[in-house]
Amino acid sequence: MTVLHPAPKIASNEGVLDTLTGALADMVVAANEEYGEIVITVARDSIEDALRLLRDGHEYQQLMEIAGVDYPSRAERFEVVYMLLSLTKNHRVIVKVSAAENTPVPTVTTLWPVAGWLEREVFDMYGVIFAGNPDLRRILTDYGFEGFPQRKDFPLTGYVELRYSEEDQRVVYEPVQLAQDLRSFDFMSPWEGADYVLPGDEKAASVPPSAPPPPSIATPKTTDKPADTGAGAKANDAADDKHSAGAPAVKGTAKKAPKAPKPTEDRPARKPRAKKAGSEGGSGPAPEGS
Repeated sequence: MTVLHPAPKIASNEGVLDTLTGALADMVVAANEEYGEIVITVARDSIEDALRLLRDGHEYQQLMEIAGVDYPSRAERFEVVYMLLSLTKNHRVIVKVSAAENTPVPTVTTLWPVAGWLEREVFDMYGVIFAGNPDLRRILTDYGFEGFPQRKDFPLTGYVELRYSEEDQRVVYEPVQLAQDLRSFDFMSPWEGADYVLPGDEKAASVPPSAPPPPSIATPKTTDKPADTGAGAKANDAADDKHSAGAPAVKGTAKKAPKAPKPTEDRPARKPRAKKAGSEGGSGPAPEGS
């Protein structure tokens, strides 16, 4: 069965960049082809008009995703990325706008109602404001959450922690309490080493060259008698006791160990038993009178 579809299996980018930038005209800030994708940056206030032109005039019917990107070093640190798909051309295009923390971006819910959910995600994670969104609320974090998790200046541990209180029988918010006082970790390279002296290394460096060498441990020291253990008089008295477990016996106090038993005496071999008459394969004596 042959299935006919107007969209090509493989869509080429040849001529697409020039066509789209020519149609968008003054709305384009920058445009290029990166990693096989057409990327067009448009003016923030013109995003709704630009996406409407791409949808209606160039058959990019579907809004696949809206994503946020954070560049803290830029004056307008955020980028809002719109990913469009043409079902009839089997082609994708990426449109971007820049925004600051307090700069609103026009909503595109007037073009795609699904953009309401996508804009809420970007607002919740990055704090980008979308002007005209009818329901711009948090969608992933809690309603009382403060801050925006995907910003690079946000602490990983958060400002507050949420837990259920058995005493109050409700969910409570409390400041984050770190159990470890010192949270300064040094992930140094094990093959390069640190530029400073690690704790304990200063002891090795402070030993004078004229110091005597450490004692040799070629011959291990053993305790020949209980007094050498240094456990005290009570332990020594217990060691002298012949019933003390694990202590060596003192001369004259230990009982003589019983001797090994004598080997079993040899006995003569038993004579073989006579087999009964009529037994199978028997060779016993024949009955009398035979």
